[in-house]
Amino acid sequence: METIKGRSPNTTKEYGYDISKFLKFITYRFNTKEFVNNNIDNIDISNFPEEYLKRIQLSDIHSYLAFLDRNYNDSATTRARKASSIRSFFKYLLNIRKIIDSNPSEELEIPKKQKRNPVYLTLDESIRLIKSVQNVENEIIRKRDQAILILFLNCGMRLSELSNIKLSDIKDDTLKVIGKGDKERTIYLNKSCNTAIDEYLKVRPETDDEFLFLSIRKSKMSNRAIQRRVDYYLELSGFDTTIYSTHKLRHTAATLMYKHGDVDIKILQEILGHTSVATTQIYTHVDNESLRSAINKNPLGDL
Repeated sequence: METIKGRSPNTTKEYGYDISKFLKFITYRFNTKEFVNNNIDNIDISNFPEEYLKRIQLSDIHSYLAFLDRNYNDSATTRARKASSIRSFFKYLLNIRKIIDSNPSEELEIPKKQKRNPVYLTLDESIRLIKSVQNVENEIIRKRDQAILILFLNCGMRLSELSNIKLSDIKDDTLKVIGKGDKERTIYLNKSCNTAIDEYLKVRPETDDEFLFLSIRKSKMSNRAIQRRVDYYLELSGFDTTIYSTHKLRHTAATLMYKHGDVDIKILQEILGHTSVATTQIYTHVDNESLRSAINKNPLGDL
């Protein structure tokens, strides 16, 4: 599936997990008249019969999705992904492997994802978060963590993109990052980013490790380690870490660029590395203050 869809390893792993769970459900469904319990995780599908693939009907898929709905607390996004995985799987069986003669998932409707405005920090809150690093005594950690926060809040990078930055990826005011689907893009660094990186490089430990951000052991910082540092400063600044995260800093960067920088939506799409501009559209939301201001500007408002 990775070859067919051009997906990143993480996405491919999710698709594999989805299909594996579906096949376990089918194995149980085709071998028993009713469920004895709700645990299908231990079912062996190493010798899954090809005959079962030909027997599957749309009603079986609906039963599986209903089973998930009853027994798993999945979000709308996760449910949509699992349904999409099944559709892709049957297209693969029909068009590539030619195991089945018709696609039972052809009329399967993908659950609609609930659209919500992104959670983000305001400009003042973002400044407060960056300043929270100033009291860290260890100079290396202080300058490293400040660079991390400034890059998140200025460039809108994903966590994996930031953790994988190599020294060779930085050229003057440009930064090369590898995004979803292993797609490479260039991010242009502003003055704050350049200054923060330069200050960190002055104290960065000497090591053969090529990654920009290093742990206290002088090795690459893991995604989890970076998340923990960001969580620390979020809590220090008074923010709830069950609501705010590194991904919310990405939302913050995008929202601030759109609201305060007059950035075109297509340019914002390129900066964030979105495949579709539809994904970027969530940042065109307006807050209550903007809505109130728009109403007050109505020329009929003073009658």
